Amino acid sequence: MGRPVHDDRTLFEFLVLEGAQAGLNWQTVLNKRENYRKAFDAFDPAKIARYASKDVRRLLHDSGIIRNRLKIEATITNAKQFLSTRKEFGSFDSYVWRFVGGKPIRHAVRLLSEIPSTARESDAMSEELRKRGFRFVGPTICYAFMQAVGMVNDHTTKCFRYDTV
Repeated sequence: MGRPVHDDRTLFEFLVLEGAQAGLNWQTVLNKRENYRKAFDAFDPAKIARYASKDVRRLLHDSGIIRNRLKIEATITNAKQFLSTRKEFGSFDSYVWRFVGGKPIRHAVRLLSEIPSTARESDAMSEELRKRGFRFVGPTICYAFMQAVGMVNDHTTKCFRYDTV
């Protein structure tokens, strides 16, 4: 769970990584993050949006990433939709942060078991992203994305990071 992120490329990176994580352990994806950065042109959505079938084949043979055709193709689709959304809203940052009113939601949970896996904000984000053609953006993935980019502070109140994030 991170600090608020407002850089479009970093937001795209987390969207890709959260989608790649679907059905897997987050540590698996975290361990492959640098490999993803290399394989996907430093998460440059303009470059990724131009990927063709030869790029999909290259990625399917890259043992440094999760070699799932649907997730790879979703990354390419999401890059195209990301660019379209960014053009419409001026930035992806301004688009995505409106789901939380422009400032982080700060939950006051005492126990890890109290942290939700979704919220009405992630439900709304998921629904709208899907309407825009994004893939691998279900409510749970969107909530994890929101946590990762600091849109939601789910640190427990006893955590040393609670007040600093």
